[in-house]
Amino acid sequence: MQPRCDELAAHILDGAKARGWKIAAAESLTGGLLADAFVRIPGASDVFLGSAVTYDINAKASVLGVDADLLEHEGAVHPEVARQMALRTSRLYRQPQYGDKVLGLSTTGVAGPGPDGDKPAGLVYIGISVPANSNTDIRRTAAAKLRLSGSREEVRRLSVLNVLQLVTQLTTLTEE
Repeated sequence: MQPRCDELAAHILDGAKARGWKIAAAESLTGGLLADAFVRIPGASDVFLGSAVTYDINAKASVLGVDADLLEHEGAVHPEVARQMALRTSRLYRQPQYGDKVLGLSTTGVAGPGPDGDKPAGLVYIGISVPANSNTDIRRTAAAKLRLSGSREEVRRLSVLNVLQLVTQLTTLTEE
């Protein structure tokens, strides 16, 4: 799995650099593994800005600005939470010199080994917030639901692989 993650991360970094984009992440269950997927690649510092590991539900609200009412009513494992995490991290890392060109990524879910309340182990939501391109002025933000199986570590690593695959698929659609 690691060689595939390295290949995807390198491709994403190259594509982001070519578009003038930066990349930032907000991670919960992956706890920094998504950031590691990028920083393992030489030259990542040209594009990758950082990752906010907001493992605690309250940190998602206070650090990222995820809707506190949503978190209270739905919990952290929810598609709208993943969507907001991705969008908010793109804003958190935005700098005047980058404009609105920060690609935001997120992970939230239950790594296991057991369930978290009514949420089963392996239920993961990943988010992506894609900057607007010259064809549209609209930032696209979406979440995807994953049902993963395996050990806690396997679920975490598969979550990262799935984020990288989603970014590759969605940003291919925005190529000019």
